[in-house]
Amino acid sequence: MHRPLLRLVALSMLLVLGACATTRDDESPSATFVLVRHAEKADDTRDPPLSPAGLKRAERLVKKLRDTPLAAVYASNFKRTQQTAAPVATAHRLTVITYDAAKPAAEFASQLRTAHRGGTVLVVGHSNTIPPLAAALCGCEIGPTADSEYGRRITVRVLADGRATVDDRREP
Repeated sequence: MHRPLLRLVALSMLLVLGACATTRDDESPSATFVLVRHAEKADDTRDPPLSPAGLKRAERLVKKLRDTPLAAVYASNFKRTQQTAAPVATAHRLTVITYDAAKPAAEFASQLRTAHRGGTVLVVGHSNTIPPLAAALCGCEIGPTADSEYGRRITVRVLADGRATVDDRREP
């Protein structure tokens, strides 16, 4: 009579231990990269600041990422990218990490993936740098960003096994 009960308890313990050792893909540690182009610029000079509309868009980005814990914020060394990233970094008590926009996308993607194996990272770049960076992070094709487009946000989630998912959205 005690033997069947003992077997049932032992089997239950094995099932519990087996469940603890198993992880599902959606529970795997992952890194999320939120990639945006800088907000609207004041003019077409080489290194312009943000326009009033651009400053408003930067503040909207703060609101969109308010509840997202960020591990880091990156921006190229131009005024418009720094001004887009700074309010988000300030809201999350982070410092903007400046990167070289001329660095090849594959090289920068590798650097990001190595430095951030988990957590969420914001990267602010340019219409000609964000799509190639997203493509390098996900290993997939990403269409170009028009020079007149400022509301695109590409989110690349890289799972621990290297697989990636992409959310490519356009916002007003």
